[in-house]
This record gives sequence, structure tokens and C-alpha cells, in this order.
Amino acid sequence: MNPVKIFTDSTADLTADLREKFGIPLIPLYVTIGGKTYKDQIDIDTATLYDLVERHQELPKTSTPSTQDFINGFQPWIDKGYDIIFFGISSKLSATVQAAKLAAQEFDNGRVNIVDSTNLSMGIGLIALRSAQWASKGIEAKEILERITGMLSKIRTSFVIDSLKFLHMGGRCSSVELIAGTVLKIRPQIIVNDGGLIVSEKYRGKKEKVLKDFYDNHVGKAKNIDKEWIAVAHSADPKSAKYLEERLRSQFEFKNFLNVEAGTVISSHCGPGTVGIIYFLDN
Repeated sequence: MNPVKIFTDSTADLTADLREKFGIPLIPLYVTIGGKTYKDQIDIDTATLYDLVERHQELPKTSTPSTQDFINGFQPWIDKGYDIIFFGISSKLSATVQAAKLAAQEFDNGRVNIVDSTNLSMGIGLIALRSAQWASKGIEAKEILERITGMLSKIRTSFVIDSLKFLHMGGRCSSVELIAGTVLKIRPQIIVNDGGLIVSEKYRGKKEKVLKDFYDNHVGKAKNIDKEWIAVAHSADPKSAKYLEERLRSQFEFKNFLNVEAGTVISSHCGPGTVGIIYFLDN
């Protein structure tokens, strides 16, 4: 039985400390702005990205890793005798999983296992962390895959978008929607549903009220939240993330609580001020 190495792509938004602690290598996606291309989570951070957006007045372009990027990342661990499980961003949002599957074909059957997370950000991160815990206990790849596949439908990922500017620049909302949203201070709630993104609610008013309404809607008085892992993720908005963290901690006792900043690929699409909560259901 081979040991197992868990991989993710950079959109999992795992911090460098978490990746090191749990032994999770990443395959970075790419961000291009101002004529220069960067590796997400490696060559550029979120604060720098937003500085470049203001300087160049353009939206970053994101792109998937190449098949060769995956082969180069996997090969050293295969050579060490590991089996690999890779968790990638939803195939409905990116071609990353497709590139990873092509790379897996270059290795012996069963050595590299590609899983479409049907999620993004810490929706992937929590999957990877749980799987890495099992791998560290010597559980084989087949069993980890069986366990985690049964949990994918239990992940709840939702964010509040602070500004429609980035959605507009990326062609995801019209100029009319941008103007109306700005005037009315509309902040939409985005949820991950079946691997895609849909608008759930459209909140109005001051940020404090929006966060309260978002929390009540996404968490509320839920009694079926798994207390093993939960995450708050934000893009350049630590204040809002702290508010959500404090509310969660006052209501629940979690074994592992994470408060992370989204990387540059996720931030390229959601914009600054975005904040969300990601958790598993326990049944």
C-alpha cells in the first residue's frame, strides 16, 4: 500500500502555513495583468493584485495550469512511491480539472486520482485538509476517495460580494446593473450550487447590516453544522471576516477554525470586500 499525497490547485486558498503543516503541495493557476503573468499564491499576493488593478485600470485575466505543470508537480511524488489525489476547482468554473486529468494519463493507472471538487476557495481547502489528515494516518487512496466523495454534497460555500465593479469588468453584470447596484448599495450573496455560482440574495444597506443578514441567512440557528472544520474567507476585508468569525465562535465550538484571505485568482473575479463562510453539514 502506497502512502498518499494530497494536492490542490491554488484556488483552494490554503495559506502557506496550512500547506506546510498538512503537507499539501499546490499547482498554481495564472494571473495576468499589466502585460505580466504571475503564479497565483506564489509570485503575487492579493494586496499587490489590487494595486495593479488600480494602476492599470484593467481586470486581471486568469488561466489554468498546463498539463505539463501538473506532470512536473506530480512526478517527484510518484517517484517517491506516493499515490496522488488532486482536488481541483469546479469544472464548471475552470478547465483546471481537465488539464489535470490529461496529466494523470501519463502515469500508471490508479497512481494519480483527479477529483472535481465542484467547489472553489476553502470549499476545496476543507476537502483537502480532511483528506490530508486521513492520509497522515496511513489510509489508502481508495478509501480516502470513497470517504470524501460522499462529503462533497455536504459542503456549503457562500460569499457576499461588496462591489459589482469586478463582476462588471469581467462581463458578469451590465452597466445598468452596476449603476443600480452602486446607487442602491446592493451586495449580492453568491452560493456554490452543483459546481456553479448563483445569486441567492441581494442585500442592501450598510456593510454591518449586510453581514448580519448574510450570517442569519447562511448560518442562522443551524444545528447540523459539522464542528470539525469551518472557514471564513475574505478578499482584502479582514474586518468583515473578523466579525463573522466572532459570531461563529460565540455560537459554536469548532475543533478547527480558519480565517484566510482569498488568493489572486479568486480575488480577480470577486473583488475586494468579498467575504464568505464555508462549512460541512454533519448529516
